[in-house]
Amino acid sequence: GKQSLTRLAAFVSGFSLAQLVISATYGVSELKRDLQAMYRRCGVRGESTLFLLTDQQIADERFLVYINDLLSSGEIPGLFPPEDVDEIVAQMRPLMKRERRFEGKADCWAAFLARVRAKLHVALSFSPVGEAMATRTRRFPALINCAVIDWFMPWPEEALVS
Repeated sequence: GKQSLTRLAAFVSGFSLAQLVISATYGVSELKRDLQAMYRRCGVRGESTLFLLTDQQIADERFLVYINDLLSSGEIPGLFPPEDVDEIVAQMRPLMKRERRFEGKADCWAAFLARVRAKLHVALSFSPVGEAMATRTRRFPALINCAVIDWFMPWPEEALVS
């Protein structure tokens, strides 16, 4: 249902789809690694990407700290170590030069984050049933404040036929 529609929307929009592959050992460090890869794909390579996250993929509530930051500002503090930031800045410099923009470290980093904000789209597929959603939205307000909510209801029979 919801995930299938999200995948279809990504395909129709020409976006690549990113989704977490949760295992028994998947934790915060693996989430950070996956987010880093998505950020690089969007910010450096300029690929439009749809990140699909379901409530079943939240193996650790600390994941939502990162998702909250992603949704609210697009910048996740401490996501990249300093040496990775330097590498990203170096990869952004040719783009900045082509666009005749300043090539300072802060300018390149700001351009990288701007491209991430423009190219990385997040689709949360959460069930509103139960207390988990209410608790999560109280603790992480960007899940509501920085999102558009689509409620999926059953389709009427005549709509499916026509």
